Amino acid sequence: MPEISKNESIGVLLKRQLKERSLSMRKLSQLTEIDTATISRIVSGKRKAKPQHLQKFADCLDIPIAELFAAAGYPIEPKRERAYSDDLYSSVDNIQKTLESSNLYDKKFTIESVEEQLEKYEQFAQTAEGRETILNGFDEKMQKLGSIGPFISHLKEMFNTFRSMKVTSHHLSIIGGALLYFILPVDVIPDYIFPIGYLDDAIAVQLVSDLLTKK
Repeated sequence: MPEISKNESIGVLLKRQLKERSLSMRKLSQLTEIDTATISRIVSGKRKAKPQHLQKFADCLDIPIAELFAAAGYPIEPKRERAYSDDLYSSVDNIQKTLESSNLYDKKFTIESVEEQLEKYEQFAQTAEGRETILNGFDEKMQKLGSIGPFISHLKEMFNTFRSMKVTSHHLSIIGGALLYFILPVDVIPDYIFPIGYLDDAIAVQLVSDLLTKK
Protein backbone atom coordinates (compact mmCIF):
# COMPACT_ATOMS: atom_id res chain seq x y z
CA MET A 1 0.00 0.00 0.00
CA PRO A 2 1.47 3.39 -0.98
CA GLU A 3 2.64 5.81 1.70
CA ILE A 4 0.65 9.05 1.88
CA SER A 5 1.68 12.33 3.43
CA LYS A 6 -0.88 13.75 5.84
CA ASN A 7 -0.27 17.23 4.43
CA GLU A 8 -1.01 16.37 0.80
CA SER A 9 -4.05 17.88 -0.90
CA ILE A 10 -6.20 15.59 -3.00
CA GLY A 11 -4.76 17.10 -6.20
CA VAL A 12 -1.14 16.60 -5.17
CA LEU A 13 -1.90 13.11 -3.92
CA LEU A 14 -3.57 12.03 -7.17
CA LYS A 15 -0.82 13.56 -9.33
CA ARG A 16 1.83 11.65 -7.39
CA GLN A 17 -0.08 8.39 -7.47
CA LEU A 18 -0.66 8.67 -11.22
CA LYS A 19 3.03 9.42 -11.82
CA GLU A 20 4.18 6.49 -9.67
CA ARG A 21 1.87 4.14 -11.57
CA SER A 22 2.54 5.66 -15.01
CA LEU A 23 -1.17 6.29 -15.42
CA SER A 24 -2.76 9.12 -17.37
CA MET A 25 -5.92 10.90 -16.27
CA ARG A 26 -7.65 9.35 -19.26
CA LYS A 27 -6.67 5.87 -18.09
CA LEU A 28 -7.81 6.67 -14.54
CA SER A 29 -11.08 7.86 -16.06
CA GLN A 30 -11.52 4.52 -17.79
CA LEU A 31 -10.75 2.57 -14.63
CA THR A 32 -13.01 4.60 -12.35
CA GLU A 33 -15.72 5.56 -14.87
CA ILE A 34 -15.28 9.18 -13.77
CA ASP A 35 -15.20 11.74 -16.58
CA THR A 36 -11.65 12.84 -17.47
CA ALA A 37 -12.63 16.51 -17.20
CA THR A 38 -13.99 15.90 -13.69
CA ILE A 39 -10.74 14.23 -12.62
CA SER A 40 -8.77 17.12 -14.12
CA ARG A 41 -10.81 19.69 -12.16
CA ILE A 42 -10.37 17.71 -8.93
CA VAL A 43 -6.61 17.47 -9.47
CA SER A 44 -6.32 21.18 -10.27
CA GLY A 45 -8.39 22.15 -7.23
CA LYS A 46 -11.22 23.62 -9.30
CA ARG A 47 -13.73 21.05 -8.04
CA LYS A 48 -14.19 19.33 -4.69
CA ALA A 49 -14.11 15.55 -4.89
CA LYS A 50 -17.37 13.90 -3.82
CA PRO A 51 -17.41 10.79 -1.62
CA GLN A 52 -18.30 8.58 -4.57
CA HIS A 53 -15.27 9.92 -6.46
CA LEU A 54 -13.02 9.21 -3.49
CA GLN A 55 -14.35 5.68 -3.11
CA LYS A 56 -13.56 4.92 -6.75
CA PHE A 57 -10.08 6.42 -6.45
CA ALA A 58 -9.48 4.31 -3.34
CA ASP A 59 -10.57 1.11 -5.05
CA CYS A 60 -8.58 1.79 -8.22
CA LEU A 61 -5.36 3.10 -6.66
CA ASP A 62 -5.38 0.97 -3.49
CA ILE A 63 -5.34 4.03 -1.23
CA PRO A 64 -7.02 4.03 2.23
CA ILE A 65 -10.35 5.82 1.87
CA ALA A 66 -9.82 7.73 5.14
CA GLU A 67 -6.61 9.23 3.74
CA LEU A 68 -8.44 10.39 0.61
CA PHE A 69 -11.22 11.96 2.68
CA ALA A 70 -8.64 13.83 4.75
CA ALA A 71 -6.76 14.99 1.63
CA ALA A 72 -10.04 16.18 0.09
CA GLY A 73 -10.77 18.31 3.14
CA TYR A 74 -13.43 16.21 4.83
CA PRO A 75 -13.08 16.03 8.64
CA ILE A 76 -12.43 12.55 9.97
CA GLU A 77 -13.70 11.63 13.44
CA PRO A 78 -12.57 8.64 15.55
CA LYS A 79 -14.66 5.54 15.09
CA ARG A 80 -17.51 5.36 17.61
CA GLU A 81 -18.41 2.31 19.61
CA ARG A 82 -21.99 1.28 18.92
CA ALA A 83 -24.24 -1.44 20.26
CA TYR A 84 -27.26 -2.76 18.37
CA SER A 85 -30.20 -5.07 18.90
CA ASP A 86 -30.07 -8.84 18.40
CA ASP A 87 -32.67 -8.45 15.64
CA LEU A 88 -30.27 -6.28 13.69
CA TYR A 89 -27.45 -8.82 13.88
CA SER A 90 -29.92 -11.50 12.83
CA SER A 91 -30.93 -9.39 9.83
CA VAL A 92 -27.30 -9.00 8.80
CA ASP A 93 -26.77 -12.77 9.02
CA ASN A 94 -29.83 -13.33 6.82
CA ILE A 95 -28.56 -10.83 4.25
CA GLN A 96 -25.19 -12.58 4.13
CA LYS A 97 -26.95 -15.88 3.47
CA THR A 98 -29.02 -14.26 0.72
CA LEU A 99 -25.90 -12.83 -0.90
CA GLU A 100 -24.10 -16.17 -0.77
CA SER A 101 -27.03 -17.97 -2.41
CA SER A 102 -27.52 -15.29 -5.09
CA ASN A 103 -23.99 -15.50 -6.54
CA LEU A 104 -24.29 -11.79 -7.39
CA TYR A 105 -22.02 -10.42 -4.68
CA ASP A 106 -18.88 -12.17 -3.50
CA LYS A 107 -17.82 -9.99 -0.55
CA LYS A 108 -18.72 -10.55 3.10
CA PHE A 109 -21.44 -8.21 4.36
CA THR A 110 -20.91 -6.85 7.88
CA ILE A 111 -22.33 -4.18 10.16
CA GLU A 112 -18.85 -2.68 10.36
CA SER A 113 -18.72 -2.13 6.59
CA VAL A 114 -22.02 -0.23 6.69
CA GLU A 115 -20.88 1.76 9.74
CA GLU A 116 -17.72 2.83 7.95
CA GLN A 117 -19.67 4.10 4.95
CA LEU A 118 -22.21 5.85 7.20
CA GLU A 119 -19.48 7.71 9.08
CA LYS A 120 -18.04 9.03 5.80
CA TYR A 121 -21.45 10.27 4.76
CA GLU A 122 -22.08 11.84 8.18
CA GLN A 123 -19.06 14.06 7.54
CA PHE A 124 -20.32 14.93 4.06
CA ALA A 125 -23.79 15.72 5.46
CA GLN A 126 -22.25 18.55 7.51
CA THR A 127 -21.11 20.37 4.36
CA ALA A 128 -23.22 22.69 2.22
CA GLU A 129 -22.79 20.34 -0.73
CA GLY A 130 -23.89 17.37 1.35
CA ARG A 131 -27.03 19.15 2.55
CA GLU A 132 -27.83 20.21 -1.01
CA THR A 133 -27.37 16.63 -2.22
CA ILE A 134 -29.88 15.41 0.37
CA LEU A 135 -32.48 18.11 -0.22
CA ASN A 136 -32.28 17.89 -4.01
CA GLY A 137 -31.66 14.17 -4.43
CA PHE A 138 -34.01 12.46 -1.98
CA ASP A 139 -37.25 12.76 -3.95
CA GLU A 140 -35.55 11.73 -7.19
CA LYS A 141 -34.06 8.60 -5.62
CA MET A 142 -37.36 7.80 -3.92
CA GLN A 143 -39.17 7.96 -7.25
CA LYS A 144 -36.68 5.54 -8.79
CA LEU A 145 -37.08 3.06 -5.95
CA GLY A 146 -40.81 3.44 -5.36
CA SER A 147 -42.38 2.08 -2.19
CA ILE A 148 -40.28 -1.07 -1.94
CA GLY A 149 -39.32 -2.25 1.51
CA PRO A 150 -40.42 -1.41 5.07
CA PHE A 151 -37.58 1.07 5.55
CA ILE A 152 -39.14 3.61 3.18
CA SER A 153 -41.36 5.17 5.87
CA HIS A 154 -38.33 5.57 8.17
CA LEU A 155 -36.42 7.27 5.38
CA LYS A 156 -39.26 9.71 4.80
CA GLU A 157 -39.39 10.53 8.51
CA MET A 158 -35.63 11.09 8.55
CA PHE A 159 -35.82 13.34 5.50
CA ASN A 160 -38.60 15.45 7.03
CA THR A 161 -36.58 15.77 10.24
CA PHE A 162 -33.44 16.73 8.31
CA ARG A 163 -35.33 19.28 6.23
CA SER A 164 -36.94 20.84 9.30
CA MET A 165 -33.53 21.39 10.98
CA LYS A 166 -35.28 21.12 14.37
CA VAL A 167 -32.78 18.76 15.98
CA THR A 168 -29.16 19.19 17.09
CA SER A 169 -26.39 19.42 14.51
CA HIS A 170 -25.06 16.07 15.74
CA HIS A 171 -28.41 14.40 15.12
CA LEU A 172 -28.62 16.07 11.72
CA SER A 173 -25.26 14.64 10.69
CA ILE A 174 -26.30 11.12 11.78
CA ILE A 175 -29.62 11.35 9.93
CA GLY A 176 -27.89 12.97 6.97
CA GLY A 177 -25.46 10.04 6.80
CA ALA A 178 -28.33 7.58 6.40
CA LEU A 179 -30.03 9.74 3.77
CA LEU A 180 -26.81 10.09 1.75
CA TYR A 181 -26.26 6.34 2.03
CA PHE A 182 -29.67 5.89 0.41
CA ILE A 183 -29.28 8.64 -2.21
CA LEU A 184 -25.72 8.04 -3.42
CA PRO A 185 -24.90 4.90 -5.44
CA VAL A 186 -21.67 4.08 -3.57
CA ASP A 187 -22.91 1.59 -0.96
CA VAL A 188 -21.49 -1.54 0.60
CA ILE A 189 -23.75 -3.48 -1.78
CA PRO A 190 -24.09 -1.58 -5.11
CA ASP A 191 -27.64 -0.42 -5.88
CA TYR A 192 -27.51 -1.85 -9.40
CA ILE A 193 -27.73 -5.39 -7.96
CA PHE A 194 -31.51 -5.01 -7.71
CA PRO A 195 -33.27 -5.70 -5.39
CA ILE A 196 -30.41 -7.06 -3.27
CA GLY A 197 -28.59 -3.75 -3.65
CA TYR A 198 -31.08 -2.09 -1.32
CA LEU A 199 -30.72 -4.57 1.54
CA ASP A 200 -27.79 -2.64 2.97
CA ASP A 201 -29.77 0.61 2.70
CA ALA A 202 -32.38 -0.94 4.98
CA ILE A 203 -29.65 -1.99 7.43
CA ALA A 204 -28.16 1.53 7.34
CA VAL A 205 -31.55 2.99 8.25
CA GLN A 206 -31.94 0.46 11.07
CA LEU A 207 -28.44 1.22 12.39
CA VAL A 208 -29.20 4.92 12.54
CA SER A 209 -32.65 4.35 14.06
CA ASP A 210 -31.10 2.21 16.81
CA LEU A 211 -28.44 4.83 17.44
CA LEU A 212 -30.92 7.70 17.65
CA THR A 213 -33.21 5.70 19.94
CA LYS A 214 -30.37 5.08 22.37
CA LYS A 215 -29.46 8.77 22.31
